[in-house]
Order: sequence, then structure tokens, then C-alpha cells
Amino acid sequence: MVDITHKIITQRTATAQAVVKVGAKATMEAILNKTVPKGDVLEVARTAGLFAVKNTSNSIPDCHPMPIEFTGIEYEFLEDSILIKVTVKAIYRTGVEVEAMHGASIVALTMYDMLKPIDKQVEISSIKLLHKKGGKSDFGKNDVPDLAVSVIVCSDSVSSGKKEDRAGKVISDKVKNLGLKVSRYTVIPDEILDIQSTINELCESKIDLIIMTGGTGLSNRDITPEAVIPMLDRRIPGIEEAIRAYGQDRTPYAMLSRSVVGFKGNTLIMALPGSTAGASESMDAVFPSILHLFKILNGFNHGA
Repeated sequence: MVDITHKIITQRTATAQAVVKVGAKATMEAILNKTVPKGDVLEVARTAGLFAVKNTSNSIPDCHPMPIEFTGIEYEFLEDSILIKVTVKAIYRTGVEVEAMHGASIVALTMYDMLKPIDKQVEISSIKLLHKKGGKSDFGKNDVPDLAVSVIVCSDSVSSGKKEDRAGKVISDKVKNLGLKVSRYTVIPDEILDIQSTINELCESKIDLIIMTGGTGLSNRDITPEAVIPMLDRRIPGIEEAIRAYGQDRTPYAMLSRSVVGFKGNTLIMALPGSTAGASESMDAVFPSILHLFKILNGFNHGA
């Protein structure tokens, strides 16, 4: 299966349909009057659909087991057919489109099985996804603003050439994967004056987003938060909490990190952990949804 451990948990919704066409008016009357020999077609099919949604991962090899929170099955009766709609909801890391389509398919197949003794012309058609919601497509991925981004590596060992930078490169790669460009990439020692002067220079250059890595731990040399916090006009605790919560699900040491996020003027500053894993996970925790901040800043969404 595809690795989804890096994805954030969001509410996922999908609605799929299937159409069962009957060959005679008498068949539709038998369904509605509950006189089909095999039983109540609509209720048996509904039950089968519920089981199908919950067991999709047992039938489709690459589907992940899902904590299904809701399944709704609706019928619309047309002149010679039944339109089946299956809506599935889950709060999870991946979507529920296949679950909804699997449910609609099994509802239709159950109807076919129950109706075939009395109607040899039953057909199944139009199994498709109607709509879905949740995940990156609804939280910034499809509408990335044009931003000037700078990456700062705060590390004594990297700045002195004793160690290769990996965390900064991971952050840069993830920025590029979002469709953004890294305008500046800087390596500096973990010193308060160096950090503050670099931030001031970048803010004066109208950089929109500064992502820092390193110096957020609890060693005597970890002073990035002490350098950054006094410079911020507005901190954003929710983003800091999201980063730590995401990391805590992966390692108990995440609680020891002191990531800081906030605005200095119109520049968003993010101080992330210096480890490669910590930097990578912090980016996964909040991007691309964090880009919504720039829509708010530019007045595109006054209700946020």
C-alpha cells in the first residue's frame, strides 16, 4: 500500500452513484411493494452496501483500512431504474472515494442478484464518483499563491563546514514540491545577533515566508526561539501546536521541540527543528494549508 503516514488527518467525504435499470414495470412494482421472492430488495441491498463500505480494504488491495464514521445510502426511483447514491465520511489521512464507489457497486449487485429470477433484463450502469471533499485539494494545494520564500539553516556545525546540511535541503525540496521557489538559502551560526540581522534583512527585502531550521531544542546552544520571539508582531500558537501534535504521534521526543511561528510585519516566520526528520515532519504537518494565511493577509478571505 502507498505510505500515507506523512498525511494530516482531516474529515473526508465522498458520494458515489450506481444505476440499476429494470426490464419491466412489474419489476419496479415488485421492488416497491416488497413482493420480490428473495425479500425486501431495498433493505437487503442497503445492508450489503453498509458491509461493503466497511470492508473495502478487504476487497481492493491498495485501499487502507478506514475508520468509517458515516455511511448514507439513498434511492431515487425513476421510471425504469433506481439511482443509488452512497455517501461516506471518515476522519482520516486518505480519502473515501473508493469506499463510496465500492458501496454503490455492491448495492447495485445485490439488487441484480435479487431481481434476476424475475427479470432477465436488469442492467447496472453509471458507477462513478459524484464528488469528494477533504485533503490537500481542499486545503490549499490547488491554489498556491506566488510567494518569495527563504530558508535559513541555523547551525554552528553546518556554518563551520563540519556537517552537511540535510534539514534545509529537505525543507527546500518540500517548498519546491508545493510549486513555490526558494529565493534565498542561507546558513548561519546559531547566534542571536546573526539570526536577528538575517531576519531583518529578509523582511526588508519583502520576503513573504521565512522557514528556519535548527536551534529549537533545549541544549545550551539552542537559542533560535529566544532570537525570533522578540521580533514577532503576532505569534500563531495553533500552528506551533499542530507541528508538535503531528510530531508527537511519531516520536515522544517531539514535545521537547520549541518550534515558533508568527508574523513580523507581513512576513511569516517559521522556526522548525534542526533534525532532518523533525524538519520534514513539521513541513508535512502544516503545508499546504498554512498557505491560506496569505489569502487572509491579502484580504481574499475576510471571513476566516
